[in-house]
Amino acid sequence: MQRGVAASACSTTECTTTPLPPQAQPMAAEAAMDGKKGKKKGGLRTMPFIFANEVAEKLAVVGFSTNMLTYLTQQMHMPLAKAATTLTNFGGTSAMTPLIGAYLADACIGRFWTIAGASVVYQFGMALLTVSAALPQFRPAPCKAAEAAGGGSGACEQALPWQLAVLYVSLFLNAVGAGGYRPCIVAFGADQFDESQTAERARTWGFFNWYYFCNGASQLVAVTAVVYVQDNVGWGWGLGVPAFCMGVSVVAFVGGYPMYRRLDPSGSPFTRLAQVAVAAVRKRRVPRADDPGRLYENDEMDAPISMYGKLVHTPQLRYVRALSLLKYCLPQLLVSHLPYL
Repeated sequence: MQRGVAASACSTTECTTTPLPPQAQPMAAEAAMDGKKGKKKGGLRTMPFIFANEVAEKLAVVGFSTNMLTYLTQQMHMPLAKAATTLTNFGGTSAMTPLIGAYLADACIGRFWTIAGASVVYQFGMALLTVSAALPQFRPAPCKAAEAAGGGSGACEQALPWQLAVLYVSLFLNAVGAGGYRPCIVAFGADQFDESQTAERARTWGFFNWYYFCNGASQLVAVTAVVYVQDNVGWGWGLGVPAFCMGVSVVAFVGGYPMYRRLDPSGSPFTRLAQVAVAAVRKRRVPRADDPGRLYENDEMDAPISMYGKLVHTPQLRYVRALSLLKYCLPQLLVSHLPYL
């Protein structure tokens, strides 16, 4: 929905400056701050840090997860069904935690700190997994010679509960780290370009092309070189290399801190979805409105999520209009001060 909003003017006739649209105010404020510091943040110069972080992170994550079933069955002596269940639970947790990470990034601490914090947690998980693979105390004893000669699975010792606990904690930390990293890194890279400028908008497409190229190339190396090390050199080195790569990714990402454009959290879409649900219940008996002037808008509140324009009002989906219908007819001057619901 789009309505013209009257621009406020100065009280004297000498001052008639028209303020910036609300959608442009966040970018303008950031540009003014950068101008005071004499530095321009964002742009192509931040890409090496983000790409290095992505390459190292993918080498770490794909490198340790691709061959993990072999590690659980051969090193931890898990039955195949239990090992598959463990990896399924790990994958499911890794798929759910991005919901939490996205909420923290959008509503609380911003994308940079979410990625940085998640990468540190990731690093702890990888280091713990590497220690458990390198030190024999964290694994059950190797299978006896009787099993090697075909004596059956009874010759293999099962992992002790505390050894499994170390394994599960390391996998959980990796899942938590994935929850903060995955939903934010691409959006954070796109934040480095101001799409309100034509030249910056063109560079955004180049960023996406190079990002996914680095993503695919690092995964190719992970499923070949890293897996080869695990199978032919040893699991200590095979998991130590991904852990080292994860450390490199943290250093590479944090190293670009002075040059990043770090936008303030603009609110989570989950909160707005909840507001829509509450409004639908509260206004379920309100008649439909055909006059767009009676629909609620708050340009100041919506500015962080509508920097590049808003959808214009359309006659479709008229039954949804009741959700944004003003409860009382008030002068336009007071519209911006009404509660969101």
